[in-house]
Amino acid sequence: MFDISKVKTPCYVVDEAKLLKNLTILDNVMEKTGCKILLAQKAFSMYSTYPMISQHLKGTTASGLYEAKLGREEFDGEVHVYSPAYTEKDMNELVQICDHIVFNSPKQWQKFKGIVEKSGRKISCGIRCNPEYSEIKTDIYNPCFKNSRLGTTLDNFDDSLIDGIDGLHFHTMCEQGSDVLKRTIPHIEEKFGKYLYNMKWINLGGGHHITRDDYDLDTLIECVNYLHDKYGVQVYLEPGEAVALNAGYLV
Repeated sequence: MFDISKVKTPCYVVDEAKLLKNLTILDNVMEKTGCKILLAQKAFSMYSTYPMISQHLKGTTASGLYEAKLGREEFDGEVHVYSPAYTEKDMNELVQICDHIVFNSPKQWQKFKGIVEKSGRKISCGIRCNPEYSEIKTDIYNPCFKNSRLGTTLDNFDDSLIDGIDGLHFHTMCEQGSDVLKRTIPHIEEKFGKYLYNMKWINLGGGHHITRDDYDLDTLIECVNYLHDKYGVQVYLEPGEAVALNAGYLV
């Protein structure tokens, strides 16, 4: 039995049994849907736990170069990255690290397409889309609020510029339940459904509180299977907080 009184404080202590409980829930979702769940490192990046987490999740997602490096060096799995903006210097490094790169717009994809193609690696690229629907109440956390520059709205989605794009990425949630996802999907389909038929994957981003006690897993499974069956796409989820939710203590 671990004696918490002997810990040098202050510090955070992760409870491996509770972390495993969360990972088992995420395993169950993947088993029942075929989706791939990634660790969003901007929410949880305690890399001492990565050997354990990587036995369950399929990879990591990053918000920039250094998180991508962390995922490549410490986690056994796919490395994904999305940023609203990239420098050419960072992109030259990211194409040597990442398996998936998500761009903020078709124009941004065109700007860096040549670097991706010259990398000598097979990289799956996507566009982050803004379905202009979110149930997040606080504007500063709402990626779909008026004049948001996170993702591309349908009006700015120039489909003449998406040759070579494999997937669409949506991130519209924050610490929310699967009921919100179910209400969001019709808005995704209304705006971007016609493009999904030609895609290999859809990434539903983070903000899914999957391991919370009152979370409705059946509705999540229903939503993921619906998208997979209708559009023939691989579905990705990127929970961050849910991976380590209630799995530790501040001592």
